[in-house]
Amino acid sequence: MRRFFTSESVTEGHPDKLCDRVSDSILDELLKQDPLSRAAVECCAAYNSLFITGEVTSKANVDFEAIARNAIREIGYTAGDFAFDKCEILCRIHAQSPDIALGVNHSLENRAGGDVTDLIGAGDQGMMFGYACRETEELMPLPIVLAHKLSYRLAMLRKEGTLKYLRPDGKTQVTVEYDGKRPVRVDTVVISAQHNTHVSHEEIARDMKELCVKAVIPEALLDGDTKYFINPTGRFEIGGPEGDSGLTGRKIVVDTYGGRCPHGGGAFSGKDCTKVDRSAAYMARYICKNMVAAGICDEMELQVAYAIGVARPVSIFVDTFGTGKLSDEKIIEIVKREFDLRPAAIIEKLDLRKPVYKETSAYGHFGRDHYAWEQTDKVEELKRYL
Repeated sequence: MRRFFTSESVTEGHPDKLCDRVSDSILDELLKQDPLSRAAVECCAAYNSLFITGEVTSKANVDFEAIARNAIREIGYTAGDFAFDKCEILCRIHAQSPDIALGVNHSLENRAGGDVTDLIGAGDQGMMFGYACRETEELMPLPIVLAHKLSYRLAMLRKEGTLKYLRPDGKTQVTVEYDGKRPVRVDTVVISAQHNTHVSHEEIARDMKELCVKAVIPEALLDGDTKYFINPTGRFEIGGPEGDSGLTGRKIVVDTYGGRCPHGGGAFSGKDCTKVDRSAAYMARYICKNMVAAGICDEMELQVAYAIGVARPVSIFVDTFGTGKLSDEKIIEIVKREFDLRPAAIIEKLDLRKPVYKETSAYGHFGRDHYAWEQTDKVEELKRYL
């Protein structure tokens, strides 16, 4: 059966991603000074103002405003009529609620005499998802991989000075046609690129096709029927926080699997590793990627659910969509046997107390091999189950 699936991405200059960048930059600075820092930092950007709020419990001494302005400058909002690095910043940060801290500091299992890995309880209730498939070498769905690569390429064309008319904001979208489960062609490409007042729409359309699309999407996936929508409104001069408000954690589908896999609802950016919204989602991706890489299945979705203050998951769900070499029931048994899903164990396994989060704030949290949760170091151990 022929079918179509679409995923989108946005550049680091998108107002929501600007807020993610500020939140994760603050988290990284806290972790540099105090690896045991706890944080859930959120930002709202609106026209000429940035509001920073949330909870921080840490021995670190950081200048939240200075970190925010530096993050904004790194993105590139420093010139023209709207230099957002000069925005008004309002900061309202408080310590973690003592009621939440009770369960994080000493889990239900730890209070009942559990071992040291039982010490940390989940920072909240909720369900987290992981996913992997064989569509790309990254073991990610093709539409989101291409959308991210287009967004990143758009940003690099600006930062490297290749296209001097580009500004920081931008969005991409890719529709892939499938024959059954096999991707066969790219049906539609959408690129919205913020630009200055002096460039024509025709020049932008030509440059986006030649320097962005053709540099990213393999020629074999493009054909004469592929549709291109480049700045479909005609102009995109007003962007970033000037054009639309931004909010930390609003691009959660962009951050994960482009809609191919469900999302539990919890955002990632600004949260330390005791927040299972982030750490358990990373672990779920690690498990799925290793299972697929080991050949146990060709596609895998994993859900893990937690209760606040409890270390062990309340449920584990697996769906291999009929691609498993073993039954889904058997795969759940393997997950339970081979992977420790308690927060303290996840933190130790993935080394999540390091300041590695700023880079994750744009172009996806999954699919880039240098992250610990993207490593396939369990493959040989898992193969024995075959």
